[in-house]
Amino acid sequence: MDAQIKHYEDKLAFEMDPSDLFTALNNGENIVPLDARQVHGYEQEHIPGAINIPHRTMNPDTTGHLDRETLYVVYCDGIGCNGSTKGALNMTKLGFRVKELIGGIEWWKIDGYATEGNSAKVGERVIQCAC
Repeated sequence: MDAQIKHYEDKLAFEMDPSDLFTALNNGENIVPLDARQVHGYEQEHIPGAINIPHRTMNPDTTGHLDRETLYVVYCDGIGCNGSTKGALNMTKLGFRVKELIGGIEWWKIDGYATEGNSAKVGERVIQCAC
């Protein structure tokens, strides 16, 4: 049972679902969604407030401007894509605090959350700034 408890604790330490991300963003936590897809995917549609650094280009130069105290929640298209895993691995190797978004932007939309970009969706739940 101890091994199973550790497994689930580790999973929660390294992954986040769309609901938890939505709540953290609305609570003003020091958290930033990071879209690890190519630029054209990000421009088409992304999570509100997300930054875009394609996983293939993550290096000290492309991430040097980022705050190392921020938690970056890395995502890609969804369960059929491992760009978020590659991005989370890259960001971790670069010394950042990282979690991977379970289900990517597809599950974000399935859960009813809004998106931004050229094909933005209004969603049932809209992130609103409380500052």
